[in-house]
Amino acid sequence: MRTIRILLADDHTVMRSGLRVLLERQPDLQVVGEAADGREAVDLAEKLSPDVAVMDVAMPLLNGLDATRQITSKNPHTAVVVLSMHSDEGYVARALRAGARGYLMKDSAEADLINAIHAVRDGKAFFSPAISKMLAEDFLRQLQERGVEDSYELLTMREREVLQLLAEGNSNKQVAALLNLSLYTVETHRAHILDKLHLKGTPELILYAVRKGVIS
Repeated sequence: MRTIRILLADDHTVMRSGLRVLLERQPDLQVVGEAADGREAVDLAEKLSPDVAVMDVAMPLLNGLDATRQITSKNPHTAVVVLSMHSDEGYVARALRAGARGYLMKDSAEADLINAIHAVRDGKAFFSPAISKMLAEDFLRQLQERGVEDSYELLTMREREVLQLLAEGNSNKQVAALLNLSLYTVETHRAHILDKLHLKGTPELILYAVRKGVIS
């Protein structure tokens, strides 16, 4: 069993201690470092090269989202799970654009963090159930207000397959291998998906997939 090395970043000592106890009950999880602010988190991530960084949003000196952006830029192998008090879509979108793969509400950390860490370590996305539910409800409300048909119906079956695999964190090359397609074909499908759904990139594609219940 391979050990997953974790960096915890939160300015509240009690929160960090609680998360450490929770995680280290698991035989395959090891907390290798703790940071009390965003700058320390960036420095420790570079020094320790953790597999996963668990990042609070509101931290002194450098907020968690900007710290996430720096960590994922300098250490692309480190997957980030964001912990937040904010459940609105704007924060979720900003976290994804910063490079985070997981987004959890702090009050669900005890129930969801272990699953989130395993998911992001495997390259997948993970969201608190409350976040997934909120995104889906907002999406349905927007459709009703605009009186439009479900845009998901615009996608072909192959495009839906590609959408799900990309949203789960697979690269274009991995999708090509999984579906036995050429890389060019997958890139073409991805471009068509973004165009049909009016999405600007992978973060918006992931959010769309969560809203639709394609991934959770």
